[in-house]
Order: sequence, then structure tokens, then C-alpha cells
Amino acid sequence: MSVLNKKEARAIMEKVVQLSKADHLEVSLDGGVNGNIRYARNTVTTSGIEENLSLGVTAAFGKKTGTATINELDDASLERVVRRAEELAQLSPENPEYMEPLGPQEYDEQPEGMFVQATADITPEYRAEIAAKSIEMTKAKDLVGAGFLEDGQNFNAIMNSKGLFAYEKSTGANFTLTVRTQDATGSGWVTRDYNDISKFDIAEATEIAMQKAAGSAGAKAIEPGKYTVILEPAAAVGLLQRMFWNLGARGADEGRSFMSKKGGGTKLGEQIVDERVNIYSDPFHPEVPASTWSGNGLPLKKMDWMRNGVVQNLRYGRYWAKEKGVDPVPFPSNAIMEGGTASIEDMIKSTKRGILVTRLWYIRSVDPQTLLNTGLTRDGTFYIENGKIKYPVKNFRFNESPIIMLNNLEMLGKPQRIDGNMIPPMKVRDFTFTSLSDAI
Repeated sequence: MSVLNKKEARAIMEKVVQLSKADHLEVSLDGGVNGNIRYARNTVTTSGIEENLSLGVTAAFGKKTGTATINELDDASLERVVRRAEELAQLSPENPEYMEPLGPQEYDEQPEGMFVQATADITPEYRAEIAAKSIEMTKAKDLVGAGFLEDGQNFNAIMNSKGLFAYEKSTGANFTLTVRTQDATGSGWVTRDYNDISKFDIAEATEIAMQKAAGSAGAKAIEPGKYTVILEPAAAVGLLQRMFWNLGARGADEGRSFMSKKGGGTKLGEQIVDERVNIYSDPFHPEVPASTWSGNGLPLKKMDWMRNGVVQNLRYGRYWAKEKGVDPVPFPSNAIMEGGTASIEDMIKSTKRGILVTRLWYIRSVDPQTLLNTGLTRDGTFYIENGKIKYPVKNFRFNESPIIMLNNLEMLGKPQRIDGNMIPPMKVRDFTFTSLSDAI
């Protein structure tokens, strides 16, 4: 069995803790059942079900630690993995930043929508029906589809020798689809992710990708430069995630981050983006229910990160929090950016000259201190003139920082779930495209 209930997980982990001779022991146990189906060129290519179970043990003698993992849970295997972790710990150098495990913590019950039985009950027949419906639609329009659906039910648990224990189980389904024209000059793309599979509409998702593909055929080249852009959530999320990931206090304190102030200190409490920018995390958000504890066992609560453009909090690991004399602030389990009321159609109508971007791809960091990133547009990029989409354009390479982007906001739309976060479409002025790309 790859999905253990709370009682089963606790019993195994208690046995592991009791086997230890180390000063401290931390145990993680996780597993799941995950299924998938993949299709390309309008034909199913692979499908399958995978079951996994993994137990990890970290032993500590003073500030020396060692970690070992195993995927067998019989008594002899449990004994072996504990002894191996202890052996590695004794051989390791001291870690000057080692922190003893946390004691018992109080956690909120996991959000009800984090585990949905209908998703756990997905069958191979359901996956085949999803692929068949999508393929039928693309064939009917003389287009070519390549999609991937993966779903699963999983559990995670942690325990340590100081009495901490946490457990959760979840379900999830992720779908991506690329549709291209027969002559390969047009490409469209869509992604969907849910805890609750009943929210998934394969016809709606496929229709969007098909419209993008047909509409982007025969793209024209236009000059790179600064343009007003309308970023769909899949385009905005890649840059925004890089901002979320870099809201760490240590990098800011050490002068390595976009949150560092010249001359020392951080920008905590300062307005750094447009006053309409409000970003928070909340495990109990109904559209993106998420974990109520972090990987090291700290409880996760609703927390503001930016409010009216002002930085409200930075993340503090336990070691850095101790150094600075503050409470630790763990990495959140989701990010929600509030939006506005404008639709993408409203944004297009209000644009005299601009670019509609379906998604950004292959994003890479250029300068962490300004959060400058580079990457490419892909799978549907369109020129707007006088409030209408005029024609598809060749893809661009961009150089842009999400901080500059969020200071150039013009309009915000209703947030949508993407990659486990809630991101609104947005209209932004002076977005920097530096060159053309031949990719479609």
C-alpha cells in the first residue's frame, strides 16, 4: 500500500525513532499512487500507473548529520536505514548552522479540498476518455494535439525524536496540451491543475489551445522593443514565481537580493511595486488548498507578503531567525495575487498598440539583485492595434524584471489557478522585448 493513513504512518515512524541511538532523529515518510496518459500527433503514446513509498532518516550527533533513505518498511530495512544514517553522521563534518529539531507543534486540520476522493478514484478508462475527447476535437479541426494528463493521491508525514509529528494527504491532477497546425506554423497551449478533478473540462481546455494554434499560424515578424503587453496568467506566473521565491531575509540581509537596500538593510516595510499589488499565502484558499506545515515542521498560516505594494514579510529560516533574534517565517505552500475586474477582452479593447502573450518559456535569471530575467514567448503571441488583435507575430526574447513589471501595471483581471497559485491576467506597459525567435 503506497498511501498510508495517519495511524499507519505514525506507527512506522515511531518504530524508526525508537531504533535510533543518535542525539536527534528526524524521519520523513511519503508515498502515493500516480497515473498518467500522454498523446502526441493525435495518438496515445504512453499510459501507466506508478506507486511509490519512501522513508528518509536524518540522524544527528551534535552538529554532525547524516541522511539515508529506503523504500522497504520491514523491520530489518528500518533497522538498516537508521544505522546507515547514524554511520554517515559520524563520518560527516560539523554543520555550523545546524538547528536541533523542533518540538511538538500545533497544526490546523488540513483543508477539506486538499484531498478529493473523486480525484483519488481516477481510472485508466477516465484518462483514456480524456485523451480521446481531446484528440477527436483536434482531428475535427485538422489540427495536431500533444497532451499529458497526470493525477495522483499522495501522503506526507514527518516525525522527530523530540515529539513532533505531522501528516497530510492530497490529490492533484495536472494537464497540459500543445496544439499545432498541420504545417507547423501555428501553435497553441493550455494548462490546468486541480485538487478536484470534477472542475476539469477537457473540451474547454482543448478549445482554447486550438483557437491559439489556428490564430497564430503564419506569424509576422515585428521589431523588438518596449511594448504594452497583456500577460495571460500562464505568462505572468513564471516571472512572479521568481519574485516569490526570492523573498528571503538572508539574501536581503547579505546584499544578494532585490530586497537588499543600498548601504545595508532590507526593503521590508517599503513600497516597491504598484499600490494595487496585494500578494498573500493561505493554506485554506478554496481554489488552491495547500499544506498547513512546512518541510521542517513549522506551522503555515495565512500571511501577507505584499499589501498595497508594500513588503509585509520576508522568509526567515530557523538558523537566520535565531541569528537575527526574530521568529522563523517558513516558505509558504501557495501564493495568491489579488486581481481586478477587467477581462482579457477589456484589456485588448483598451490597447492602442501592444502584444498579447499566451505564456513565457525557458526563463532564466540574469541579475538577482534587480531580479532581471530573460526568456521567450511561446505558443501564441499576437499584435494588438486600436483595440483589436490584428495578426499573430513571431516570438520574442524578453529581458524583464517582475519588479519593473509590477510598477508598470495598467490593468488587472480575475485571478486564475495555475501551478498551485492564483495569478491574475495583467496589462503592463513598457515590457522589454530584445530580439526575435524563430520558435513557434
